[in-house]
Amino acid sequence: MQKAKAFFLIFLMLIASASFLCAQEESEPDYGDDEEIPVEPDWGGDYIPPLYSRGDKTFTISAGMVFPTLFMHQGKAVNLNMFPVGGTGSLAFSYFFDSHFSVGGEVGGLFNSTLAKNSLFIVPIGLRVGYQFFFWKMEFPLSLAVGIAPTRYITESYLGFFMKGGGAAYYRFSPDWSFGLNLNWGWYPQWTKEPEKDIYGNILDVTLSARYHF
Repeated sequence: MQKAKAFFLIFLMLIASASFLCAQEESEPDYGDDEEIPVEPDWGGDYIPPLYSRGDKTFTISAGMVFPTLFMHQGKAVNLNMFPVGGTGSLAFSYFFDSHFSVGGEVGGLFNSTLAKNSLFIVPIGLRVGYQFFFWKMEFPLSLAVGIAPTRYITESYLGFFMKGGGAAYYRFSPDWSFGLNLNWGWYPQWTKEPEKDIYGNILDVTLSARYHF
């Protein structure tokens, strides 16, 4: 009986030893001299910025709504006969000098209808600078854009100036893509040869964006 117990214990020890060796072989595969050791991607692990370096670029597609907020004429607010909501879309390109600072350009379009069923169209085309902050997989870019804004209303056309500033919050879904929400305030002055007819438009836009990193 004692011999049987001793044999059984030895048998268990042999099985345990074999299992340990097999587990060790599975966890530490043996690679030859000519084989490259595979590197597992760490995107699912801890996210440590910075993700950007000099020469990195982004291309952003945005679409959303515009809200005409305040139009000024001779220092007084103008009562607009416009619907409170319009539509907008834009394409933007950014070139990064480091993890935070970028320059680029953008082109967009926005429209808003009046109560008389006429439409106002503006096509902002400008240069932009940006600075962004990071937290975990979140990116918070701030931007300022200036440029020209061809405008058309019924049969009237005007080539004006625009300036737009705002901020955004993006979630870095993968190394190539991030998705987020933008909030911008645009200033669209219309200067004429008669200063008493000048109008200064302020338009708020809220858009959803997809940003491609390359």
